Amino acid sequence: MTATDMAKITINLVVIYVIGGLIMAFVYAKTSPIMFIKAKEEKEAALKLMMPEADTINTLGTWEPYEKHAEYYAALKCGELKINQVTDEKTGKMKEEKECLSPEDIGYIVEGYGKGYSSYIHILASVDKNFTVQKISVLAHGETPGLGDEIEKDYFLNQFEGKSADNLIVIKGETADKIEAITGATISSRAVTEDGVKNGVIMLQDKLSGEVQ
Repeated sequence: MTATDMAKITINLVVIYVIGGLIMAFVYAKTSPIMFIKAKEEKEAALKLMMPEADTINTLGTWEPYEKHAEYYAALKCGELKINQVTDEKTGKMKEEKECLSPEDIGYIVEGYGKGYSSYIHILASVDKNFTVQKISVLAHGETPGLGDEIEKDYFLNQFEGKSADNLIVIKGETADKIEAITGATISSRAVTEDGVKNGVIMLQDKLSGEVQ
């Protein structure tokens, strides 16, 4: 193979890589806004499930467990929910917009992360105004199938209802007031309980205790 042949092959490969890169950039530019909107809608739906009695959920702030961006929220019940007719700026059509009058905090929701056996476990937890856990949800994880992934099961998640931060401790074996570990998945159980949920509840207490009436 001559030097000229090698140069042609190199040039052809460079052209192919450049074209491939441009195509990938184009596809990403087209799909990333759609993915962002979808992720936002899914998160809003997950927040609503955490405290369905709330009329609106507002972001209060951010924190960084394990250097990961996470948010915390106030769940509000409106004294009156007013429906206004407004013009959509993009379409020019009329749409309904809700206005929350005389809102009252009925609880809080915190997003957090726990360091599991093989992944960081992404969770949401809702608490009442006394910072007692109402519900938790596992949004994403990469724990071991058949063991660690049991953290998604109701028999584990339902244990959290009514627990304060002091009771968010994992116990191997039966327990009446703490959290019973999943058999064969104590690390994953602790990641959710003591790392994700408990640290999130403590953070809420530190941030908001002075504001709760």
